[in-house]
Amino acid sequence: MRVAILGCGYVGLELARQLVAEGHDVWGVRRSDDGLDSVAETGATPVRADVTDPESLEAVPDVDHVVFAASSGGRGADAAQTVFVEGLRSAIDHFAARDDAPDRLVYTSSTGVYGDHDGAFVDESTPLDPTTDKTRVLAEAERVAREYAAEQGLEGTVARFAGLYGPDRYRLSRYIEGPVTAGYLNMVHRDDAAGAVRFFLETGRARDEVVLVVDDEPVSKHDFADYLADACGVRRPEKRSKRERLEEGDLSEAAKRRILTSKRCSNDRIRELGYDFFYPTYREGYQDAINAYRASSE
Repeated sequence: MRVAILGCGYVGLELARQLVAEGHDVWGVRRSDDGLDSVAETGATPVRADVTDPESLEAVPDVDHVVFAASSGGRGADAAQTVFVEGLRSAIDHFAARDDAPDRLVYTSSTGVYGDHDGAFVDESTPLDPTTDKTRVLAEAERVAREYAAEQGLEGTVARFAGLYGPDRYRLSRYIEGPVTAGYLNMVHRDDAAGAVRFFLETGRARDEVVLVVDDEPVSKHDFADYLADACGVRRPEKRSKRERLEEGDLSEAAKRRILTSKRCSNDRIRELGYDFFYPTYREGYQDAINAYRASSE
């Protein structure tokens, strides 16, 4: 199997490692020279190209599958529009026009497209209600990945990731030092985000589908913080309600919306498809971080 990963960053590098380990041919695409060495370390072939520059994609060889995992660099809605909608559309146009075109595209999205559901469970059938300019862009990109891609002859899958964590992104101090504001966390370890995409490609499942990629157990932030504190052997952190946090008056409008957005994400569909998680819950997923914290405290 030949796979191009456009935007071979945090999840893409792990996906490359897993695919190479299974004997597949992989090309990891970055838009700058920074990071190409990291791609090479996975065993994949590094390629310098930019999804917003279709001509640069000529450097990517013909492949069976394209994974679009590009990042807007944490910037605002305009940057997201450029990368996730315009860049995605350009990439689809480029690869679909090839004589040996790929037959499949996997686009990595975010559960932020759901908006607020007052703590209720959501799944793939739940209507989207994005509450920020950036999440509205992500919802539009999902339509491009499925509808526009299909018009160009590519089957599109949307892997809708929950909050990513893992090596370099455990953020232990945020939760064990506090204060911690109420709300729910929906999470997936980096290795499972990558593993789910690999699973879709290798099995051919989830074609023309949106699939939530989230672990087995959404958890309240307060319970999660207490679990980590107990596991790390430190005092449980200070807690506060959403109202208390909002009344502090130092939040941007976007931050206020994030605090007021509450949902729990179901992974019933990806379990039905047969994916087996490396880290079914945060308990397994955070064990390395807990061990490292305890070792550093001795």
